[in-house]
Amino acid sequence: MKTKVFIDGAQGTTGLRIQGRLESRDDLLVAVLPDEVRKDPHARKAALNECEIAILCLPDAGSIEAVSFIENDDVRVIDASTAHRTASGWLYGFPELYADCEEIFASAKRVAVPGCHASGFVATVQPLVKAGIVNPNAELKCFSITGFSGGGKSMIAAYGADNRPDEFASPRQYGLAQAHKHLPEMVSVCGLEHKPAFSPIVCDFYSGMLVNTFLSQGDYAPSMGLDDAKELLASVYNGPIVAFGDIDDGNGYVASNPMSGKDGMQVAIYGNEENATLMARFDNLGKGASGAAIQCLNLMIGADMTRGLEL
Repeated sequence: MKTKVFIDGAQGTTGLRIQGRLESRDDLLVAVLPDEVRKDPHARKAALNECEIAILCLPDAGSIEAVSFIENDDVRVIDASTAHRTASGWLYGFPELYADCEEIFASAKRVAVPGCHASGFVATVQPLVKAGIVNPNAELKCFSITGFSGGGKSMIAAYGADNRPDEFASPRQYGLAQAHKHLPEMVSVCGLEHKPAFSPIVCDFYSGMLVNTFLSQGDYAPSMGLDDAKELLASVYNGPIVAFGDIDDGNGYVASNPMSGKDGMQVAIYGNEENATLMARFDNLGKGASGAAIQCLNLMIGADMTRGLEL
């Protein structure tokens, strides 16, 4: 029997990619609203209450509104917005963080898909804090390089415009006020006591992401160090979606976009005992958005978690 899935917000970058990946599957019945009624609250409310799983690809306010529309207790929700990532009763949608992810997601009613930048930070930092290798009170520093598709349709259009500013050809740093919307989940999910200093950087390529977090000697717990971090990450991430290993090109360079179009993630650590860099490389639209949502959906319905993913 097919699972009925409704995508609310299917016209956005994430929604379109999810719809494209799901509509050919024989285990799902995928519904979206026609353009003329896709913003109509009555049509949305009806669709949200008639599905088995609702996937929300909306701005935060739209996701909060969508959840308020749901009166059918049997409807399960996957939210790709920021709105519920630290909310009580919502499961954080990074399955690799849970040893028994199949069982946990199979019973989950509300799942919040991680933010793209946060996915790379959480993937590398959370296991180290949980294992007692990195101090919860560490004052971490992180920068993230991303393709411009992470900014949605408006940024995609701006970067593709014939009259775009010359500055768009260079990396552009943003989030200057240190109040990026992904910071709360980065702190909460990792169990940190301090917000990391975080510098996101958008570059002139379509998709791909490289999240870098620095570890110095003072960030480790007593008697812990680089080798402990490597051993732990290698044990946690051995595929099929997230894998630990070397990702440099053999000449000391690590590119940001080789995972473009893919739904997996590569995790690595480079450096020495004094200073090291945790790295997570993936597609901001893949494991950082639509691919993560599909992985969560698969687990929720008891399918192979890699089904429909590009790995």
